Amino acid sequence: MKTITVGVSNKHAHLTREQIDVLFGQGYQLTFLRNIKQPDEFVSNETISVEGPKGTLHGVRVMGPERAKAQVELDFTSAISIGVDPAVRISAHVENTPAIKLIGPKGAYDLKEGVIAAMRHLHMNPEEAEELHLSDGQQVMIESEGPRGLIFKNVVVRIDPMYSLEFHIDTDEANGAGLKTGDQVRLINCIL
Repeated sequence: MKTITVGVSNKHAHLTREQIDVLFGQGYQLTFLRNIKQPDEFVSNETISVEGPKGTLHGVRVMGPERAKAQVELDFTSAISIGVDPAVRISAHVENTPAIKLIGPKGAYDLKEGVIAAMRHLHMNPEEAEELHLSDGQQVMIESEGPRGLIFKNVVVRIDPMYSLEFHIDTDEANGAGLKTGDQVRLINCIL
């Protein structure tokens, strides 16, 4: 069984150039806070608020770089607290997902769709996929150990040359299993 590092994803937003201009000012550039394990993205210093029908979440971190399509990734606990029912989706698959209002220091933007609870997934590059005999989009199961150990089903394999082997879950899933970023889990089998 292959051991894999966990990456816990807190609530965050991916924004387009248009939204960054509205929320932070024309031509504003996101500023670097820290790297994440996936080398094509970074955590920025910038945060926004997201407003749903029943409340507002403050301090939602913006990820860089800017994207072609916006999305707000929330765990269910955060989403429910503001009256939003996020769609469980793979990143960038935002069609027919809930709307939300984005609020920045310079303005607000009504996002017509894009609120998701990210489907649990396993990042890897093509070499790692070949070694593990896995293909993009395939579903696998991951096992965690410890007093709250469990088996995560329906983990979607994501393959890209820029990816590094890492199992991504949100804070609700991590808390339920007693996991944190950097912990180790095991790939236990594949679902055909």
